[in-house]
Amino acid sequence: MKAPGVIDVFAARKRIAPHLPRTPLINYPAIDRLIGARVLVKHENIQPVGAFKVRGGVNLISLLAPRERAAGVITASTGNHGQSVAYAASLFGVRAVIVVPENANPLKVASMRSLGAEVLSHGADFDDARVHCEAMARDQGMRYVHSGDEPLLIAGVATIALEIIEDEPRVNTIITPIGGGSGAAGACIVAKAVNPEIRIIGVGAERAPAAYKSWRAKQLLEDKMETASEGLATRTAFALPQSIMWELLDDFIQVSEEEIRDAIGLLIEKAHTLAEGAGASPLAAAFKIRDRLADQTVALVVSGGNITLEQLRSAVAPR
Repeated sequence: MKAPGVIDVFAARKRIAPHLPRTPLINYPAIDRLIGARVLVKHENIQPVGAFKVRGGVNLISLLAPRERAAGVITASTGNHGQSVAYAASLFGVRAVIVVPENANPLKVASMRSLGAEVLSHGADFDDARVHCEAMARDQGMRYVHSGDEPLLIAGVATIALEIIEDEPRVNTIITPIGGGSGAAGACIVAKAVNPEIRIIGVGAERAPAAYKSWRAKQLLEDKMETASEGLATRTAFALPQSIMWELLDDFIQVSEEEIRDAIGLLIEKAHTLAEGAGASPLAAAFKIRDRLADQTVALVVSGGNITLEQLRSAVAPR
């Protein structure tokens, strides 16, 4: 696999533009005061499927070869990647099969089905679903879409950073969630090509540390997966995003479940916006390292807003 370059990102933007909105980058003074910096929120939570990954799905599905379109696509997902593939497949008239863990977010599963995808449940977590999905892809001859090791997905989601820098060229730091790492890898590709001084900081869950440990060790590792934030929930690191992050990612912050829940509440209170756990994690990280961000211009990628009522109640319940 070859990592995409910034030219691939510009090409992806041209393909995506007819199908997806340019999302707003908004400053909230209440968050500025909380962090001690000028903070801009990139609202990927308002995408048609409520999450950033749809950019990659549209980019990839739009370029399928005729044989691949005829065979259909299959993927494994905890939710947002599956919605991305389902949405893009519906746009281009392609059959889509999504394999999800048995405890997958019901809102995301319902969204996939409403978009016309066939949704199958298998296993306790994402990696169980992924292994089963890969076997099905081989047996049925479908185009397997890995949720991270796909250059076209990374180029698609990299358009987020392109929009951030265009809207605020003075940005010093971009903070973005890391589950598989496609979003962070894409941000690195764009930022370092446009202005190498822009720092890219990734955020992961303490209770799903495989991506963090792999980045630190510069080798692919597995670890526990116990986080409630499905967008951060991987126990096996992905090769292509990690190879990009090993070279270009400036820092990787881990946050606790409590810090994520607090950040969900803060985004409701200070920015009047709804974020799922992964989407709130950049604010959790910014608050954690706020002394290092003082007086900077910081962009937080709110990657998704697909939170269940149960998750929302847990986040805002008194503690």
